[in-house]
Amino acid sequence: MKDYIEERAIDIANYIIENNATVRQTAKQFGISKSTVHKDVTDRLSQINPTLAFEARKVLDVNKSERHIRGGLATKEKYLHKQAQ
Repeated sequence: MKDYIEERAIDIANYIIENNATVRQTAKQFGISKSTVHKDVTDRLSQINPTLAFEARKVLDVNKSERHIRGGLATKEKYLHKQAQ
């Protein structure tokens, strides 16, 4: 694996852990696709640094379990703004 890919995978994992970031937020921050973020964290990082991969995976699993709540809140906010107009 190329050095810059390994370095990116580690940077991505650290960003996710430090900022409690979602895949979307991370992809936007690094200017890459959500698929690349996911592949870096799940596949590549587990070969490079399994401990870091596990920590990042824990954050992503929590975000995944909460995403339906965030989506509902965003929809609620949308309709509250429409009523106020």
